[in-house]
Amino acid sequence: MTIDIISIFPGMFEGPFRESIIRRAQERRLVQIWVHDLRDYADGKHQQVDDYPFGGGPGMILKPEPLFRALRSLIERYGSESPWIVYPTPQGTPFRQRDARALSQKHHLIFLCGHYKGVDQRVRDRFVDQEISVGDYVLSGGELPVMMIVDSLVRLLPGAIGDSDSSDTDSFEHGILDCPYYTRPEELEEMRVPDVLISGHHSNIERWKREQALRITRERRPDLLSKTDSTSDESPV
Repeated sequence: MTIDIISIFPGMFEGPFRESIIRRAQERRLVQIWVHDLRDYADGKHQQVDDYPFGGGPGMILKPEPLFRALRSLIERYGSESPWIVYPTPQGTPFRQRDARALSQKHHLIFLCGHYKGVDQRVRDRFVDQEISVGDYVLSGGELPVMMIVDSLVRLLPGAIGDSDSSDTDSFEHGILDCPYYTRPEELEEMRVPDVLISGHHSNIERWKREQALRITRERRPDLLSKTDSTSDESPV
């Protein structure tokens, strides 16, 4: 997979993409990530990338010309391969685990990081394939959402994590939240690991995990239960 990111603050990506699963995925050549400075595609001595909005109002808008140049340059660089272009924005559809799965199947992704009040609508109309919201709140720009989205999809690439079964049991993979987990020691400050988990009885353990996952989902995210059949004994964790 190839991931290109266009941003006016490319330095923000240096730390997160040099650590943990994303770093290992790049070292294993499972993914190539390139971050591009939008100012490199701007005109003039000051490489201006923003301007005031038509119609008035507060805030600034990212200009269309540098974005057109940047996107066309990346598209042409890869020839006949059509990239999937993603723009994080509060106006996008809510990001879900199924979206991470779908994006992890793409061969080439381009992420466009907005800033200020966003980007000129003509950029969105001409190039963007998918607009994504990472939550009902506003951030200073698209850099943090892109980091979140890239992290969620890279970990799904075959070979990115050591145990592929681990991601299959994560929260949201089957429509509900995950169960609690414990490790050694068995007792800490009078708090004990549930007996069932150290019983060695695998069917009871799996039943306990299902029950706990449904309990937590019912308490914290009851909206998820309306989207999945959670009444069956076969409900996965």
